[in-house]
Amino acid sequence: MRLAKSLVPTLREDPADAEALSHKLMLRAGLVRQLAAGIYVYLPIGLRVMEKIDAIIREEMNAIGGQEISMPVLQPADIWQKSGRWEGIPEMFKLQDRYGRDMVLGMTHEEVIAWLAAREIRSYRDLPQIWYQIQTKERDEARPRSGVLRTREFVMKDSYTLDPDLAALERSYAAHEGAYRRIFERCGLRFYVAQSDTGMMGGLGAHEFLAPCAAGEDEIAICAGCGYAANVEIARGVPAPPGFPPASREEVATPNARTIAEVSALLKVDPRLMLKSLLYVGRRTGPVLVLVRGDHALHERKLARALGGDEVRQHLGAPAGSVGPVGAHVPVLADEHLRGGVYVTGANREGFHLRGVTPGRDFEPRFVDLHTVAAGEACVECGKPLAVEKVIEVGNIFKLGTKYSDALGAMFLDEGGKEQPIIMGSYGIGPARIAAAAVEQCADADGIVWPASIAPFHVHIVVVSLRDAAQVAAAEEVYAGCRAAGLDALLDDRDERPGVKFKDADLLGMPVRVTVGNALAKEGVVEIKERRAPRAEHRVARDRVIDTIRGLEVFRASR
Repeated sequence: MRLAKSLVPTLREDPADAEALSHKLMLRAGLVRQLAAGIYVYLPIGLRVMEKIDAIIREEMNAIGGQEISMPVLQPADIWQKSGRWEGIPEMFKLQDRYGRDMVLGMTHEEVIAWLAAREIRSYRDLPQIWYQIQTKERDEARPRSGVLRTREFVMKDSYTLDPDLAALERSYAAHEGAYRRIFERCGLRFYVAQSDTGMMGGLGAHEFLAPCAAGEDEIAICAGCGYAANVEIARGVPAPPGFPPASREEVATPNARTIAEVSALLKVDPRLMLKSLLYVGRRTGPVLVLVRGDHALHERKLARALGGDEVRQHLGAPAGSVGPVGAHVPVLADEHLRGGVYVTGANREGFHLRGVTPGRDFEPRFVDLHTVAAGEACVECGKPLAVEKVIEVGNIFKLGTKYSDALGAMFLDEGGKEQPIIMGSYGIGPARIAAAAVEQCADADGIVWPASIAPFHVHIVVVSLRDAAQVAAAEEVYAGCRAAGLDALLDDRDERPGVKFKDADLLGMPVRVTVGNALAKEGVVEIKERRAPRAEHRVARDRVIDTIRGLEVFRASR
């Protein structure tokens, strides 16, 4: 590819509306342009990155027996109605065709797979199956942000396993986990595999593949001692207990003190000795009083699971800052780590609190895991301190069980001739998220530093002066040699100042830069510089350029 006639619109400054590092650099390097909120055009350099990632995904999926298919984005509503997911997913794009028939723009394809399996699978002899696609998805994201990390239209690799029983599902699940590990390793990512919530997918269990980076919107609790890792949506930790005072209950005046911080300061009480009381209303459960320790945050996904999947909203029917569980006429949910303690809580009377309140003695709650795990809490598996990191979700795997096959009639005849539901699994990867995570993890102060395996080009050739015929000829020789050797090369043949070309080369982040400049005439050599730290340089004769490039560690490591 030659830069002079190519669409690579680099920018010198960070766009004002870009916050995440990957968003800034993908815009500055001319990989993408935003058409609307959460909707992006992939320009030639960006598309090449996606194609490199897709190629790795295809290789690993095919290696475990995957068969690639293509399913439609536009889907009839009835299959979603049968599965029970037509209602309750606000991110789903819904529309009607000209005849008034309800349709969906697919954000995932479990229903389509179950529909297809119901028509094509007859016997246990047809199983197992692995079907996958790399396809556009649509999601009416409420707050598109962070560039390509949270968008309304995106490409996703999703695969589906069809098995005759749970033991076979476990084998399919393990095969996908291994394939996913290899995919992310080959793409040059650092990542964790963590337990996760099944969410709207439902099923028997799930894991996420999470790339650590500052721009991550998820958080993971991890233990260096035993390897425990879980999304904070389900992670459990053991907070250090405070020293409790005697359990002698009394009412104390707390005028104008409503927040945990205000009451703590007024009564000179450690926030860990206070109950944070929150009144919620579930759609089916009605009002519920929710308790966590004063220094903890409630995780609403944990609460939603405790309420049986209800969406919840805060209810302000009681005086703010004075709500408490003693004498409350609503069900009480308390975080499991409030057992046996002695606390200060609201007295259900404005301007007053109660000291010496003991859960189980002064009120009867249902104890569940509710609080958001914090760094430093003890691991539930081994007792070592947990760390909490920001992460980007780059993949997920789900054991679906029979949720969709039951709903859409995806059955098979077992060896005894009895009809059984197909056991399903679902597995997703976001190629754009892989690209963004690679930018986040590998970039430096000068721009992107692509892992060689997913770099749009292996070699960036810079001609210092187009007016020097010898430089132009040598650059063309290197360019042709790269192509012959199977190395993707980008030739900067623009009539620009050398400084502009060098800055663009650093910004674009190809693994190797070859500079054909004044050293060619003076010493008969060209300069080869690696992009990643420590940015080793080599000065070699023009006939040794290709062999030198092929021998660099950056390419050996990616093979």
